[in-house]
Amino acid sequence: MADVSETRKDERIPRRPLPQFDEIEGGLLAAISQDGLFGTALDDRNQYGPHGMIILLIIVAFTTGALLYLLR
Repeated sequence: MADVSETRKDERIPRRPLPQFDEIEGGLLAAISQDGLFGTALDDRNQYGPHGMIILLIIVAFTTGALLYLLR
């Protein structure tokens, strides 16, 4: 595999090195139990980062909606 930080012919900006990535067997619940919701969603520690971000978005949206409903 080629070095990812080198500049290719068509690119002006060099690519940054890839972050450390751990593959998790067992699905989203195993990923959240191992790295936590914030580690999975915000730090992208495993392949379930986008799924964790959607769950975090649902939690924040529900909390915001509940607070707006209570302040109405």
